[in-house]
Amino acid sequence: MADQTLAPLAVRTGTRRDFHRARFRKSWQLWVIISPPLLWLIIFRYVPMYGAQIAFKDFSIVKGILGSPWIGLVNFKRFFDSYQFGRLISNTIGLSLYHFFAGFPLPIILAISLNESFNRSFKKTVQMITYAPHFISTVVMVAIIMQFLDPRIGIITKLARLVGLDAGNIIGQAGLFKTIYVVSDLWQHTGYGSIIYLAALSSIDPTLHEAAIVDGATRGQRIVHIDFPGILPTAVILLILRMGRIMNVGFEKVFLLQNPLNLRTSEIIATYVYKVGLIQADFAFSAAVGLFNSVINMALLLMVNRIARRLGETSLW
Repeated sequence: MADQTLAPLAVRTGTRRDFHRARFRKSWQLWVIISPPLLWLIIFRYVPMYGAQIAFKDFSIVKGILGSPWIGLVNFKRFFDSYQFGRLISNTIGLSLYHFFAGFPLPIILAISLNESFNRSFKKTVQMITYAPHFISTVVMVAIIMQFLDPRIGIITKLARLVGLDAGNIIGQAGLFKTIYVVSDLWQHTGYGSIIYLAALSSIDPTLHEAAIVDGATRGQRIVHIDFPGILPTAVILLILRMGRIMNVGFEKVFLLQNPLNLRTSEIIATYVYKVGLIQADFAFSAAVGLFNSVINMALLLMVNRIARRLGETSLW
């Protein structure tokens, strides 16, 4: 009697297994294509999560992760009580918000401007000029910035002297570090960031513009009432993703632009974790700081996604 009861279940299980096998054989090429990035994600994003537990341990290389004793939130308390805590949070959030408010609207403005251009040669030229800096490596970009701002031979320094300004050592001025970072980053990535908005604009139905022109709408009115609503879902998704990285300011560029003169405003959480973790070999403490940073990013991502879902229909989930 029991065998008769289990027989339909076995049939269903076998049928389901055969269905998945047939489906895999039909689309195995897609699985081959997706396997390298999937393996990269697992190896470099999920496997390292196992080591995050050292943030709650008195980690010793000799004892290993499992052999090191648990100490709870001691490493986190040590970071919160550190005299550098306030400065690190202020520098990280200040630089990230400066970059966000200055850089988020620019790709949208550039994309709309290019979309409204009827001169194809001019449009392609502007696209090439604005896209090209994105492919310059961070090290080369910092070298270019250093040359431009050199106190003796820098182009920016010489231009400042021509108009009667004493620029001095610009890269060594702590108050100018955030501006140097943000302006150079906008120059490098604004053009490339506009690509996704151009794609969103190209998907807008042309008949909407034709109907608006018939109704007497000006170009500005069509941009406000057709183009902006058309790219709004894309902008909201990118906004949510950007807010989820608000504490992750580019480590490489900040670290390469740092010097003893501007360290007061250039030291951020990412560079602090590198110095404490790899240079001073305090792995448990640096893991605690990095985990704190990730938790804040996750909380901001969830909060902004929830707000976006309540205010409109666009959200990550």
